[in-house]
Amino acid sequence: MEHFKNPQNAYGMINPDAQSAVGDPSCGDSLKMFIKVKDNRIQEISYLVFGCCGSIATSSMTTVLAKGKTLEEALKITEEDVIEALDGLPEEKKHCSNLGVSALKLAIQDYEGNRSKSKLQKMEMNASRNCETIKNKIIDRMIYRFYKR
Repeated sequence: MEHFKNPQNAYGMINPDAQSAVGDPSCGDSLKMFIKVKDNRIQEISYLVFGCCGSIATSSMTTVLAKGKTLEEALKITEEDVIEALDGLPEEKKHCSNLGVSALKLAIQDYEGNRSKSKLQKMEMNASRNCETIKNKIIDRMIYRFYKR
């Protein structure tokens, strides 16, 4: 419940080394995950999630488990690890743990793919991501103002 009430690492990252986006069509949840890597370790990790309390909590816990780990260690994080770290989840919310772990693995794959890209390709990707980040901040602010009323 703590990671639902006080989620950790919940923000859109500017200039991530890699990112991913996943969704669960059966329940409408969606998650974007961002990572920065230094010396083969996840130095910074964040996410933006739209979904139920289970998705929020499992996304938060996934980032807590992955932060500071090597890429190889982070790839070994499982849905069961996330559920155990949260002291369990109701049966109907266990599928939510798939989002965080899947997003983490896809972000690491994105990072691995980015390392082989040219400098120009990386600059183009960063420009595109910056536009996406700005758009997400505008949307976040609009949502905040809507609910603040």
